[in-house]
Amino acid sequence: MAITAGMVKELREMTGAGMMDCKKALTATEGDMDKAVEFLREKGLATAQKKASRVAAEGLCKTLVSEDGKKAVVVEVNAETDFVAKNDKFQGYVAQVAEQVMETEAADVEAFLAETWKFDTTKTVNEALAAQIAVIGENMNIRRFAKVEEANGFVASYTHMGGKIGVLVDVETDVVNDAVKEMAKNVAMQIAALNPKYTDESEVSADFIAHEKEILMAQIQNDPKESQKPEKVIQGMIAGRIKKEMKEICLLDQVYVKAEDGKQSVAKYVEQVAKENGAKIAVKGFVRFETGEGIEKKEENFAEEVAKQMGN
Repeated sequence: MAITAGMVKELREMTGAGMMDCKKALTATEGDMDKAVEFLREKGLATAQKKASRVAAEGLCKTLVSEDGKKAVVVEVNAETDFVAKNDKFQGYVAQVAEQVMETEAADVEAFLAETWKFDTTKTVNEALAAQIAVIGENMNIRRFAKVEEANGFVASYTHMGGKIGVLVDVETDVVNDAVKEMAKNVAMQIAALNPKYTDESEVSADFIAHEKEILMAQIQNDPKESQKPEKVIQGMIAGRIKKEMKEICLLDQVYVKAEDGKQSVAKYVEQVAKENGAKIAVKGFVRFETGEGIEKKEENFAEEVAKQMGN
């Protein structure tokens, strides 16, 4: 029978599959909609491994906080294109992943993938992921997740750029009110914007400091003017540069981005809010996920890719 554009549109809406895939499915099943859905599912599941060779460096970071604010999670789920990352179906799936992570006892992604999928107990998390790959038509990957719990305070969360960055902040405090919550959100925004590596200097290893000093010493020795300075002066220069670097990579030492005087550190900002609210507040740690960080993205010629899919 003749396959109409309306039939293709209907199948696309039912499955989320691509236009050409839907047309092929309808042709192969002689226009039987139910069989066409099964055809796409079977084809998608069968080619999930093939899709796995394609780079999934886009996607979404999603945060979820418990009702009492004592526990929170952040997950990163990747797809191949930003277009899919903005798809409602994909976003709904990522929200489900975050919900399951909130309950999981798994210590890593491998164990998490082997669990029963809470939204369809006939599948494992990995099998449910394969089904999503079939429907959405792109390689997808549950890349990582993290949990933060704080019994003596709360966990703040923030997502930036529609989920490109997800942040959790562990706040220990004896006062939880709107002002303290706003402070925590501002700190989370600071983390998203300036990407600190550590909470404070206590987290920075001696090996890291030693390595940085070696690099700075090499830089000075390679500078004709600086290398001629007395050893005491050189050591002072190195100490000063290390201190400056700590202000860049340690959250509490960073200049607070909203500081009215342009100088106030994040630590001083937290102290100010604590004093104003008669509270004891400590930012104990944070987690920051950025979609695709560390993944080498493959450069594609979009026109060539479309032509390839159209069979030209």
